[in-house]
Amino acid sequence: MIEIPSDLHPELVPLVFLLGRWEGAGVFDFPGDEKCNFGQEVSFTHDGRPFLEYVSKTWVLDGEGKKVRPLENESGFWRIDKDRKVEVTTTRDSGVVEIWYGELAEGKPQIDLVTDAVARIPSAPEYGGGKRLYGYVNSDLMWVGEKTTPGVPLRPYMSAHLKKVVDPREWAKDLKDLPDDGIAFFR
Repeated sequence: MIEIPSDLHPELVPLVFLLGRWEGAGVFDFPGDEKCNFGQEVSFTHDGRPFLEYVSKTWVLDGEGKKVRPLENESGFWRIDKDRKVEVTTTRDSGVVEIWYGELAEGKPQIDLVTDAVARIPSAPEYGGGKRLYGYVNSDLMWVGEKTTPGVPLRPYMSAHLKKVVDPREWAKDLKDLPDDGIAFFR
């Protein structure tokens, strides 16, 4: 079930399915880079203003699913207008800044984004733009990213399946009159 926080800016209600902390794994595969499985942590938060703050951290996983090293980190801000048009700004740790435009699908929690502008510092890897698709499916967040460089046409390069992370303290705050000994609860 998706809950709408009382302090969420009204314009953001269509994006409420993104809110929270998400964790999962995915696959990275792009010509010229090492193909790997990766872990990911994503958070979408708000502070009452008309945007969501976004932070993503990924790392390479070994064959046993253990962290090996960082892969890509990015952060940014998500907005949506009354016509369901989505605007996203992101900054990557590699020195790439992007502006993305897209829209929220009609009748389902799915967002298609395409880069509109890309800026790179001189030491950043070559990058020409991309596409992303985010979807909320059976209470999970799934996404796929495509990118292009001067030497590689647009193609998928990253995708992940993320599950919402729930802090038990959130559940506990709603419980009232719990027995002190912890055993009486089961009687």
